[in-house]
Amino acid sequence: MPKTLFDKIWDAHAVNVIEGGPTQLYIDRHYCHEVTSPQAFDGLRRRGLRVFRPGRTVCSPDHNIPTKNQDKPIADSVSRNQVETLNRNAAEFGLDIFGIGHERNGIIHVIGPENGLTLPGYTIVCGDSHTSTHGAFGAVAFGIGTSEVEMVLASQCILQPKPKSMRITVDGHLRPGVTAKDVALYIISRMTTSGATGYFVEYAGEVVRDMSMEERMTLCNLSIEMGARGGMVAPDETTFAYLKGRDFAPKDDKWDEAVAYWRTLPTDDDAVFDAEVRFDAADIEPRVTFGTNPGMGIGISEVVPRNPGENDAERAGYTRALRYMGFEEGEKITGTRVDYVFVGSCTNGRFEDFRLFAEMVKGRKKAPGVIVWLVPGSRRVLGQIRSAGLDRIFAEAGFELREPGCSACLAMNDDKVAPGRLCVSTSNRNFEGRQGPGSRTILAGVPVAAAAALTGYITDPRTL
Repeated sequence: MPKTLFDKIWDAHAVNVIEGGPTQLYIDRHYCHEVTSPQAFDGLRRRGLRVFRPGRTVCSPDHNIPTKNQDKPIADSVSRNQVETLNRNAAEFGLDIFGIGHERNGIIHVIGPENGLTLPGYTIVCGDSHTSTHGAFGAVAFGIGTSEVEMVLASQCILQPKPKSMRITVDGHLRPGVTAKDVALYIISRMTTSGATGYFVEYAGEVVRDMSMEERMTLCNLSIEMGARGGMVAPDETTFAYLKGRDFAPKDDKWDEAVAYWRTLPTDDDAVFDAEVRFDAADIEPRVTFGTNPGMGIGISEVVPRNPGENDAERAGYTRALRYMGFEEGEKITGTRVDYVFVGSCTNGRFEDFRLFAEMVKGRKKAPGVIVWLVPGSRRVLGQIRSAGLDRIFAEAGFELREPGCSACLAMNDDKVAPGRLCVSTSNRNFEGRQGPGSRTILAGVPVAAAAALTGYITDPRTL
């Protein structure tokens, strides 16, 4: 019987299927950071348990760590305690940890792929919703809660209902200035923030096949923002080229064996999905959000839509979002004054993102009065930036390059947008107060962020 990519991986990892209930699913790789894990380790202690397969879990602090002076003790007591707790738990339970300053430290969803820890055909979990990032490699990757983190640590398995399958195909080729981030924001706006609830999404089509691995990671990262359990892309030659030679990727004969298996994973020609959706790349332009969820987005040339609410609650929510952001129906977003720009996060904190930003700002100067945070997703990305000389381009343009971490994506460290101020952010969520109490966030891709940093206003990057 023909199978989808998702079905092949899920079924191969099903230890036990409970009739009318969940699947007991074996997990190949568990990523662990400092925020969602302390209670899980405490649970193991209470039950007198050890980690069942410690070699399958990799830890890295990322949410709470500062992006300046990482060689010094963390000033904030809460952040310091969380990071130190992860260090102690990893040592006690015999887990690999890439601590602050370690050459492999960084955002967990950046370091997994770049070190070859994320592989096609894997099942991957982490106590973080954007674990869907790893699906770009042809893996079943999804976020879990703290109680489930404990379950995986104790048994290397998890109980999960099997999601339905959806294929989203993007036909054609992207127009100049349009990035994977724009594709993702466009899809979310069309699907809405609940349109893929209950599904695992496979992305397909010419646009996706043409993407680099870093672009595919951006696309899969945002799957959760339309309610999907996860997103994935079938492994291909682009995948194999990216992984070959990575630190933890298979080597020599093991590499050949792995690639031979990975080639069997793509969806069979006659496989049937529970849902099929198609989009045309020609309809996508650089995107910006105007509200307080990632689905409230428009093309940068468009105006804020009229209230689409179908009932009083929906209409009231839409009105509240516009009031919070300071926008009105029918208003153009371009020309809006910008206070902050953030480039980074597990969505757009990889080398290609900073290379693109550098290409746009080279020979120009940062707009006066705009605070810009350039935060690489990992130590390795920081090293790549320096090796390529991008740090000099940033410095000459008036930008500060920081050390790696989640940073202003969710403001769990000192990188907080001031109340009432507007930030153009390459991260993944624009909820009320997401980047700091009272902060206002416009989600966008790197070109829009660069244009805002150079002009001080929301600007169509295609006009620069």
